[in-house]
Formats: sequence, C-alpha cells, structure tokens
Amino acid sequence: MAPISVGDSLPDGQLGWFDENDQLQQVSIHSLAAGKKVILFGVPGAFTPTCSNQHVPGFITQAEQLKAKGVDEILLISVNDPFVMKAWAKTYPENKHVKFLADGVGAYTKALGLELDLTEKGLGVRSRRFALLADNLKVTVANIEEGGQFTISGAEEILKAL
Repeated sequence: MAPISVGDSLPDGQLGWFDENDQLQQVSIHSLAAGKKVILFGVPGAFTPTCSNQHVPGFITQAEQLKAKGVDEILLISVNDPFVMKAWAKTYPENKHVKFLADGVGAYTKALGLELDLTEKGLGVRSRRFALLADNLKVTVANIEEGGQFTISGAEEILKAL
C-alpha cells in the first residue's frame, strides 16, 4: 500500500489511550480529528533515543505555538501497547497537549501505509517516523521520513507549514 499523502483522507482506526482519569479507552482517530485541525505524528518506538530525546519533546515544547496557529489536537502514535505508552507519557510531566496513543498491533500504521520493518534490530514491524497535518480529516502536510532519519517530521517543520 502506498503511504498516505497530501490530499488523502485519514483512515479511521481504534487506538488505545489512557484518559485524564487514568482509564484505558479505545478511541477512534475520526472522533479525535473530524472537524478539527490535527497533527498526527508517529515514531518507531517508545523510549527509543531519537523519539524520546528529540521528536516527542519538540511537539511538547512547541505545543502552545502549534495551538496558537489553530491546531486543535496533537496526537502521537507508536506501535506499542497502551501501558507502555502510558509509562512513556509519564516521563514528560510538562506535557499538557500531546496525546500518547497506542497502535498495539500496528493496524492503524498499516492503514496509513507507514510500516517500517525493524525485525533485524529485534523490534518487529513498527512505524516510520512521520508528521501529518490534517484539516477535517484531509491531509494537508505529509512529512514522512526514510529509514530512521529525523529531518522533516519535527514540530518545527509543522510550524513552518501552518
């Protein structure tokens, strides 16, 4: 399947998420994104160096600026279980706006066409690193990295596009 691109509609899918009351929920992307401007960004794995030290912190520290430019939701997706995503989210106590969503078996990542096979590194099939900007489910920016690179999918690149 070809990767999602500008002009495509975000597919719907169910992802695991611990809500503000610490209750595990299954939430649909369409329920979070319909009628809104959203950033959907994905990383190969929780607690991995580039994801934890650069990619995620960029969206957390730039969240207010992104919101000021009209972004309603900032959604992080990783092919990890919801308990791992919850533990990872807790390592960012300053986070007020980024939702950590779990794509446990990678079904949503596959629907986006953004799988990355890291089996040789012992990680199985994960997500490519990416950042999408969507307005009412329509993709307006699709910054998708090659391999393990981190050059175009950061918060700064999305800010430039807004």
